[in-house]
Amino acid sequence: MTETGFADFARRWHPFDALDDATIAELAGNVTEHKVASGEVIHAAGDPIARFSLLAEGAIDLVSREGTLISQLREGDYFGAIAILGDGKAVHSVEAASDARLFQIPAKVFLDLVNDQPVIAAFYNRSGRKLSPAAVSMQSSEGWLSMPLSQLMSKPPFACPPGISLKEAAARMHARGFSCMLVVAENGRLDGIVTTRDMTRLIAEECPPSTPISEVMTPNPVTLRPEQTGFDAVLLMSERGIGHLPVVENGIAVGVLTQTDMVRRHSVSAVYMIRDIANRDTHETLAEVTAEIPSLLAHLVGSGVPAHQVGHMITSISDALTRRLIALAEAEMGPAPVPWLWLACGSQGRREQTGVSDQDNCLILSDDYDEASHGAWFEAFAKFVSDGLDAAGYIYCPGDMMATNPRWRQPLSKWRDYFQHWIRVPDPMAQMLASVMFDLRPIAGEFSLFDGLQAETLEMARADSIFRAHMLSNSLKHFPPLGLFRGFALIRGGEHKDSIDLKHSGVVPIVDLGRLYALQGAIEAVNTRERLLEAVERKVLSSSGGADLIDAFDLIAMIRLQHQARQVREGEKPDNFLRPSRLSALERNHLKDAFGVVKSLQSSLGYGRG
Repeated sequence: MTETGFADFARRWHPFDALDDATIAELAGNVTEHKVASGEVIHAAGDPIARFSLLAEGAIDLVSREGTLISQLREGDYFGAIAILGDGKAVHSVEAASDARLFQIPAKVFLDLVNDQPVIAAFYNRSGRKLSPAAVSMQSSEGWLSMPLSQLMSKPPFACPPGISLKEAAARMHARGFSCMLVVAENGRLDGIVTTRDMTRLIAEECPPSTPISEVMTPNPVTLRPEQTGFDAVLLMSERGIGHLPVVENGIAVGVLTQTDMVRRHSVSAVYMIRDIANRDTHETLAEVTAEIPSLLAHLVGSGVPAHQVGHMITSISDALTRRLIALAEAEMGPAPVPWLWLACGSQGRREQTGVSDQDNCLILSDDYDEASHGAWFEAFAKFVSDGLDAAGYIYCPGDMMATNPRWRQPLSKWRDYFQHWIRVPDPMAQMLASVMFDLRPIAGEFSLFDGLQAETLEMARADSIFRAHMLSNSLKHFPPLGLFRGFALIRGGEHKDSIDLKHSGVVPIVDLGRLYALQGAIEAVNTRERLLEAVERKVLSSSGGADLIDAFDLIAMIRLQHQARQVREGEKPDNFLRPSRLSALERNHLKDAFGVVKSLQSSLGYGRG
């Protein structure tokens, strides 16, 4: 049972999903399953590590030697690799934040895997050598450690002149709620720093409140420059045992970095945001949480997280937000008069959201629904949730594909009628609607309302040759932006002149192909990558064609995310329009190759050879 469970698990997570079935099966024979209870210390910092661990269920906390929460791991995350590839000892304490289940691989087996499988080595040991102790201690943080301090620090710095009294300095710090204050001369040069710890010590020593701050500050504090990185800051803070670090440029204080900043930066994760969402009670406060999504996206991309996992994490926040809004609506309006199911479609349904998303959703109602008796409740319910999503940055769907539209808020029997009509009368609008609805995924409510609906719709669609032909035609409407002689076909005018649309010309053609293969193979998965993997498994798509298409999808999706992450770092609103001139020559060639793969498969389907 453990072997089968691990094999299924491994195929869902990178880099194990890149291994062949024989390798996974052999590896599964060495895997043990281990369950831990909430609060259990799995190992302490400094303990010898004998196993590499993958988290299958639950949540795990990484805790520093000082007791500070560094990060929280979730399904698919791992620990132990750094120690095994380093000196064999744990850098952090690992504690169960909830009941959890682990798959564990003996250290020797893991090392053999790293040595024998390039994809594993590339993921877990990117340097190709054993990690130094300093690098080991930083490895779990990744992305933001390479960011310049100019993007991490608080600016402008909270500062005071050297002539004010101790009492006045304490009052200013208390009023602003800051844990430190820089002491800066008139010309802006840094003289010193004072912290809340200093204030506590000075009070204990009964220092006179009238004492000039210049006499009790820490003079000439250690500093870093704006172009130095988060790694430099963490290393210096650790070595010197300090919690506050001024950032100075040409002697002038331009910012300050604190341990709180570092924890906050590391806490911008899907797990922390989802936890925060559960504690918010209004549209406005929920919007404060989702405002961090661009930072999360930039962090994940900078950390090298694969594109499909980024999509899952970003979408998990949308799901959590939707469920929280539903709970708030029910708390305000009372229980629903009949059972219902809220579903997502579009990119949220496929778990492929990025930094640019609108909302696509619908409601399936019990057949006990009566418009006259129940309509007003569900209308208000849908409006509450959709308004909350809009306030949180998920704009209203331009095509009105939302539960606020009565057309998409119907009893189950009506939904069955919809699907049957779209399949039997596949006009262009029906094709579009069917395409969207094939991506449905339940979010909250009575899940049994969806049981069997997708499977029976897929079977009905497969049996109708005319509908399949129309769906094939529909899947060939979006072409990759390749011109003659493998040049990019750029947008010729307007706001996005000389760019390519990485969504409609890049990702969407593969999404359409994935949906078509799902129809051909009666594949119930809605995520595009999962559809392609299963299409290969069911021989709807050849192994070589599938591998090429998955690689193309991963590359295009990652370039799209890197583009959006760069925009976030530069203070811009993320979009899907990339100027190829922003890429290196190698990246441009890879992108052209990926577009070529898609175009080739489209041509093959168009000529009836798919």
